[in-house]
Amino acid sequence: MFNNAGLINQPAPLWQVPPDEMRAVVEVNLLGVTWVMRAFLPAMVAAGAGVIVNVSSGWGRVTSPEVAPYCASKWGLEGLTRAVSQEVPDGLAVLTLSPGVVGTDMLRTAWGEAVPTSPTPEAWARVAVPRLLALGTEANGQVLTIP
Repeated sequence: MFNNAGLINQPAPLWQVPPDEMRAVVEVNLLGVTWVMRAFLPAMVAAGAGVIVNVSSGWGRVTSPEVAPYCASKWGLEGLTRAVSQEVPDGLAVLTLSPGVVGTDMLRTAWGEAVPTSPTPEAWARVAVPRLLALGTEANGQVLTIP
């Protein structure tokens, strides 16, 4: 299962981010991923097999100014995923993936005109999908990056 939830706040210092915007970022990026895992894990546990890839971000491992809500939600996702990876039985894997810098609308929201040259989502997928499909239980708890 490829769990790719992502919403970013409009860049601003934390004290200027509206509460509803902060809430939405956390609800999508952290709680949305939680509800999807809760929906799929019982069947995976019953089957004794499955891999869950939760899409995180480089900002779930380092920080940047003006995207504190996004960073917090992705740091939370990293912790949640690592904890769940310790809970699942043998035969399952739960891990995080940072896709690196990919040319998306969300990236343009964060960086505006300063967006570096980066692969399109389609070009990224051509590299990433074969690696993702090869993941097995040895990946449980891993923190991956596919640039």
